[in-house]
Amino acid sequence: MSGNILRTPADIGALIKDRRHALGLDQAALAARVGVSRLWINQVERGKPGASLGLILRTLLALDIELTADARRQGPGSAGPSDIDAIIEAARTPRGA
Repeated sequence: MSGNILRTPADIGALIKDRRHALGLDQAALAARVGVSRLWINQVERGKPGASLGLILRTLLALDIELTADARRQGPGSAGPSDIDAIIEAARTPRGA
C-alpha cells in the first residue's frame, strides 16, 4: 500500500477500511485498538468530515499506515514552470515593436 493520494475525508475513510480488511479486522477490533467506538470507525470509513485529526492519526498508526505529505507540483493556483528564455526575449524586445 503505497502512493495513495488522499484529498477528501472519503479518501481517508476508504484507505482505513481497505487496510482494516487487509489485516482481517472488524470495526470493533479496530475501535478497541484505537480507543474509540465502533460507530466512530464506521463514520470515518464512510467519509465523515470533521473527525478529530488526532484520532485519525491514531487510527493510521494502529493500522501501521505511515502518513507523508508532498506539495503539489502543478495544481490549481500554481504558476508552473517559467520559460526563462521567453522572459529574457520579452525584456529585450522594444515596446511597440
